[in-house]
Amino acid sequence: MASPETQTATYSRSNPFLSLVTRNILLTGPGSEKETRHIELSLEGSGLTYLPGDAVGIFATTRSSAVAELLAALGIPGDAPVKDHAGAEISLREALTSRLYIGKLGRGSLNNYAKLAGNAALSTLALPENKAKVEEYLWGREFIDLCRDFPGGVRDPQELFTILPKITPRMYSLASSQAMHPDSVHMAVRVVLYESHGMKRQGLVSGYLGGRAPEGSSLPMFFQTNDKFRLPQDPTTPVIMIGPGTGVAPFRAFIEHRSARGESGDMWLFFGDQREASDFLYRDEFLRYKAQGVLTRLDTAFSRDQPEKIYVQTRMRQQAKELYRWLEEGAHFYVCGDATRMAKDVETALLDVIAAESGRGPEGAAEYLAAMKKAKRYQRDVY
Repeated sequence: MASPETQTATYSRSNPFLSLVTRNILLTGPGSEKETRHIELSLEGSGLTYLPGDAVGIFATTRSSAVAELLAALGIPGDAPVKDHAGAEISLREALTSRLYIGKLGRGSLNNYAKLAGNAALSTLALPENKAKVEEYLWGREFIDLCRDFPGGVRDPQELFTILPKITPRMYSLASSQAMHPDSVHMAVRVVLYESHGMKRQGLVSGYLGGRAPEGSSLPMFFQTNDKFRLPQDPTTPVIMIGPGTGVAPFRAFIEHRSARGESGDMWLFFGDQREASDFLYRDEFLRYKAQGVLTRLDTAFSRDQPEKIYVQTRMRQQAKELYRWLEEGAHFYVCGDATRMAKDVETALLDVIAAESGRGPEGAAEYLAAMKKAKRYQRDVY
């Protein structure tokens, strides 16, 4: 008789679990410039486990309208046969739907297309010395733009497998604790929708989750552990969490985890977005946790609610004395969200707070932060 271990399938990136979407609701309110959704996936029967700080990988397919537009631009019928990466024969339409990424155009795809196109202007653009021009061309464009601007580059549909990258899963920070939701996992997803070069665009996975993953549908998913973004082992250790926008997702998981387990450590959340009325994600939950004492402090920053823009780093500086007191008492400091600007601005604000409140100046603050990093008291999940 098979053991329980062998009876339970091992799900992974290469063998994802087909999960049922049990909830898919809009988090943002009327007047928001963003579409952010709360999505719940069932884990029933999977045997899968996760911890706050982990990520969930979601596979998605390209929408049929985008595939049809690209086939028309290529001038190749969708039923043309091709062999996928594993050597299986499929139609070109299927390849463009579930195997090849036709979204945001990368330099590699442009260079590979240029080698086949035999177009003098494109070959010149692709030269190494024209890097700045290439970056300017790539901005806001997808593969279909390249095919329309420089037609005739693909004669054999199989060549697309040397031009285009594979479709890869999108990783999302988990927004739930399994201690509170034993048979499900939650996500907070910002749906990427924009217009460029006269065309409406959308993110591959977020667009799928926003428009083609209703409650009752199924999604291939898997978990990715992240031991570098964990709650302290000591449940009484205070934590400071900086999570603007969907960066708040893992901190919802942290709060749920401590609440479900009855842990007593102080928790301080800094949340920011554009407008309180429409963009305060999980507002009622966080206010309830604050009233219950699970969340010790809640500081919000809504940048568009007043003439002067206020961000989470603004609130950090305003609460410098209390923030430093928490750090001196051993608090762990977490940041999740945009790596390009927010995370850098938050680190600068943190260094300013330490420099001012410790009286040790910039050099002393840098040493203090380095010691926090070494002790794993400063952790980031940025993207």
